[in-house]
This record gives sequence, C-alpha cells and structure tokens, in this order.
Amino acid sequence: MKVKISIEEIRKYLDIETPEFQKYVAPLINLANQYAQGTRPRVVGQMSELIQEFEGKTLPEWEEWYLQKKPEAIKNATEKILQKLKELKNSLDKIDRTIVEQWVRDLVIVKTFAGLRFQEAILKKGAEVKGTAYRFAETHEESKGIDGYIGDTPVSIKPHTYETKASLPEHIDIKIIFYRKIDGGIEVDYGEILQR
Repeated sequence: MKVKISIEEIRKYLDIETPEFQKYVAPLINLANQYAQGTRPRVVGQMSELIQEFEGKTLPEWEEWYLQKKPEAIKNATEKILQKLKELKNSLDKIDRTIVEQWVRDLVIVKTFAGLRFQEAILKKGAEVKGTAYRFAETHEESKGIDGYIGDTPVSIKPHTYETKASLPEHIDIKIIFYRKIDGGIEVDYGEILQR
C-alpha cells in the first residue's frame, strides 16, 4: 500500500515552520547560490555527515548544535550569496529588449544550427568509418531519445558531461555516442558502435 504524505503534513509532524517568500525570491536566491556556491560543504560543512553526528531530536537542538560546530557558516554563506545577488541585479538592470532578442536568436538559430551540424558530423564520420549509411532520427524516433542512425544502429549523441542513461527509455537499446570539444574540433567516443 502506498500512502502520500504532503509537505504540510511533514512540517506538522516535525513541528517545523518555514518562511514564506514572495514570488521569484526563493528561485532567485537559489540561482545566486548556485553561482556563489555559498552552501557547498567547504562553506557550511558536509550536511549529510553532520546530521548523522547530531544526536538530538528537535529543530532547536539541531540549530544550537550546528551553530556550535559551524558558528560562521550561515554568515559566510549569506555573504557569498548576497554578493552574487548584487552581481545578478547589476546584470538584470542592463538587460533590455535587444539583449533578450539576441539571446533568443542565439538559442533558436545559432545553437540549434550548431547542434544539428555537430550531430551530422558525428553521424557522418561514424558511418564513414563503419562503411555504412547514416540518417537523422524522425520525429517519432526523437521522442524515444534517438538522435540518428549509423547503419541500423539507433544512437543518442551526448556531450561527455552527460552522466546517466536514466532519461532514455529503457525498452530501446540506444547506444550513446559521447563527444567533447577540444582545440580545433571535437573528440568523439563511438564506444561499441564502430566495432565490427
């Protein structure tokens, strides 16, 4: 039997009050924190380890214990995030219609074109080495995570930073081709695809 416990119920059970923020405030602080890295372990400690060390049961006990362990952590994280928010605010103040239009054009026109050309070059080179044909995926195939085919092999093309196949449907055997940008071009790892 599966039972859903809402956030409100969890807060009630744990007797925890959380602050309410105006619209966009929490996401903006979160974004600034991502850039500032204000809540990284080097600033606030390794939270998963600290919470295991903690022997108390209540939020006030945790707060007291944590602040004794890391007395400057909240202040240091706050300063890092505030500095980044000031930088973001300064940048936001400079964004106008022209800049937004340039950004949209770059995304829709330039990055789409470059991405498709990267894919085509990768498919074409793989097919050339394997001595076969290539083609781009059709729309219904793209929805299954397929970018194209080298011969009869469906492939997905990902940057080397891509870490997991979790987002790809598990019932389709899709080989992943990894690439990384290097000086003067790209380095492509075709994995098992080019093995004969």
